[in-house]
Amino acid sequence: MYDVIVIGGGPSGLMAAIAAGEIGKKVLLLEKGKKLGKKLAISGGGRCNVTNRLTQEEIVKHIPGNGRFLYSPFSVFNNEDIITFFEGLGVELKEEDHGRMFPVSNRAQDVVDTMIRQLDKLGVEVLFERPVARLLMDDEQIQGVRLKNGEEILCKAVVLAVGGKAVPQTGSTGDGYPWAERAGHTVTTLYPTEVPLLSDEQFIRSKELQGLALRDVAVSVLNKKGKVLVTHQMDMLFTHFGLSGPAILRCSQYVVKERMKNGQSPVEMVIDSMPDENVESLFQMLVKLMKDDAKKSMKNVWKSVVPERWLLFLLNQAGIEPNEIGANLPNEKVRVLAGILKAFTMTVNGTQPIEKAFVTGGGISIKEIEPKTMASKKKNGLYLCGEILDIHGYTGGYNITAALVTGKIAGMSAAQYAKTIPYEPVHYE
Repeated sequence: MYDVIVIGGGPSGLMAAIAAGEIGKKVLLLEKGKKLGKKLAISGGGRCNVTNRLTQEEIVKHIPGNGRFLYSPFSVFNNEDIITFFEGLGVELKEEDHGRMFPVSNRAQDVVDTMIRQLDKLGVEVLFERPVARLLMDDEQIQGVRLKNGEEILCKAVVLAVGGKAVPQTGSTGDGYPWAERAGHTVTTLYPTEVPLLSDEQFIRSKELQGLALRDVAVSVLNKKGKVLVTHQMDMLFTHFGLSGPAILRCSQYVVKERMKNGQSPVEMVIDSMPDENVESLFQMLVKLMKDDAKKSMKNVWKSVVPERWLLFLLNQAGIEPNEIGANLPNEKVRVLAGILKAFTMTVNGTQPIEKAFVTGGGISIKEIEPKTMASKKKNGLYLCGEILDIHGYTGGYNITAALVTGKIAGMSAAQYAKTIPYEPVHYE
């Protein structure tokens, strides 16, 4: 019999197994695949954005999916503790833009290898290619797990760290939701977040803007009354199916939630190409450039304002001939262009599927989790952590922070709980 069984060898599962092992308990880590840390190894473009050094308030702001739940776990183990943990194991970290923390080596595999070495050092047993079929439990208490091969392994506590449904090639295929439901938990609606958006606009279908990147633009999502739900100022990209890039990924969950509310109708988005100008100052700037070079064509006069492909597209939208000479262009048309540069409106009509998302929205209701221990309020001996929970953030180290923090607390609490349970024969459902 084991003290703690951790199911899932991703970020939160590795951290949970290490935390349980540090308390000196008999710990087993079950991984259904052939490798540990697959999601960690591909995170941050293969460099592994292990956490973020912003303040806790800022981190919570960047986790729009129930980030406030993390205030309590942060009082036990937080982002600075993650940095101390990795540096203590010999992984030197460096800070990049927006507080993102990466290994100095720029190799995600170094982070994974370090965690695996630590498991080894702590004597945590790891079994590969052991998919779990169900949790064993009685009315009160978790008793162990049954594997798909029929084998039953008994334990005093289980940590469920099997991830969500995003990035299924790493093993996150939603296995844990029915197990948690059987233990009495509620699973909220699952949906993709941090996911590219689809659009049926003619200019998307014709692929005329495919591959065009816009730098540091402000992208807004509107509700059906035209009110702005959220704005993100970052880079974005036009693709053959719609929109992608950091600003779009951050806006995507608001598109999903608005479509859930409005009967899956298309959603309007606004692109502000010049967020640092207002319409009037932009109009004056365009007019000045035009007057300074009155004999030049419009496409040459304004080519410094925005990328050429975007300018040509917007000139067409404003009804301005690209080769027209500045001296001949009426100011009204310049005003129209200024308006479109500040607010180009388009519709999106969905997202790529959850399997293409970076992060799963929804999951096991956090109302049913004890925040300081990550213990289930529904079944003694069950602990939950990572992306299976209804917690989701933007990319930038926020999701991994949530996974590592909840994993650490779940593993530690499960091992402490196991100390209080005497060994005795069990009878489970």
